[in-house]
Amino acid sequence: MNKNISIIKGDGIGIEVMDAALLILDKMELNLKYNFLEAGKECCKKNGTPIPEETIKKSKKSDAILFGAVTTVEDSPSAIITLRKELKLYANIRPIKSLPNTNSIYNDLNFTIIRENSEGLYSGLETETENGAEAKRIITRSASERISDFAFKYAKNNFFNKVTAVHKANVLKKTDGIFKESFYKIAKNYKDIKTEDYYVDATAMYLITKPKIFEVIVTSNLFGDILSDESAGLVGGLGLAPSANIGENNGLFEPVHGSAPDISGKQIANPTAMILSTVMMLNYINKDKEAKKLENALLKTLKEKKQVTPDLGGTSKTLDMAKEIASHIE
Repeated sequence: MNKNISIIKGDGIGIEVMDAALLILDKMELNLKYNFLEAGKECCKKNGTPIPEETIKKSKKSDAILFGAVTTVEDSPSAIITLRKELKLYANIRPIKSLPNTNSIYNDLNFTIIRENSEGLYSGLETETENGAEAKRIITRSASERISDFAFKYAKNNFFNKVTAVHKANVLKKTDGIFKESFYKIAKNYKDIKTEDYYVDATAMYLITKPKIFEVIVTSNLFGDILSDESAGLVGGLGLAPSANIGENNGLFEPVHGSAPDISGKQIANPTAMILSTVMMLNYINKDKEAKKLENALLKTLKEKKQVTPDLGGTSKTLDMAKEIASHIE
């Protein structure tokens, strides 16, 4: 049975890296059915909103969503945050893994940050006051237990032996106190997996000084956003960083580099993050063999360094690198 995949190219280099991913997927002959949907700044100019209702409805009915990148529209709802909320994508997965012939500081890093996606400061509950503004930070036991359980299951399924909770319970005693308490409550169900917890500021330092101590990190929304971007810097930057947003019924997969208007149209965007996000999508829809073939083809392309983009030390265009990856798929 064909899988129904929603494709949201978005803006800027989101379009370019998505075209690269689709070129490769088409050559793999996976019998995927695509629904091309709109979101982002250009969509807003056309439809008056950066995230049309049709995009939300069709995304909910799809087996997975492949998302490029969008440009933020001021005074309008965020397209990606709206999709996360509407599709109830409560878990954000950010793998941090060293790749060959990149600007990675380490050549053997392999850990993952699991970020709670549905609450915290990113709930967007802000109000203006006479003297400024206030933001409401929501942390619930149910969401904290759910993301902790997700992190332990992820660790077990991906052969990691330790899960680290990251919080600031020494200052945010009630909210992060609940997060820490929920983590250790769930940990009792996974006695074969080691557990520990660190304050977020200490974690930020350890990611620089001794990142190899981490295997799976689970944390709240804002902390996870910051720490995962910091961690991407250890393995070459956001152009190499994939992500997944997972809920009970849907999965959305996207590179985290943004629409990069400064290089948009030049066809020099590195498609690696988009390709790795596509690998994660293929695993999600139970095409594990195909996912491994695609990942191996990317690794071979990076190792050979014959056709890679300028940020990787090459001179190739985005689609030329994609064609090289496609040529290595067995």
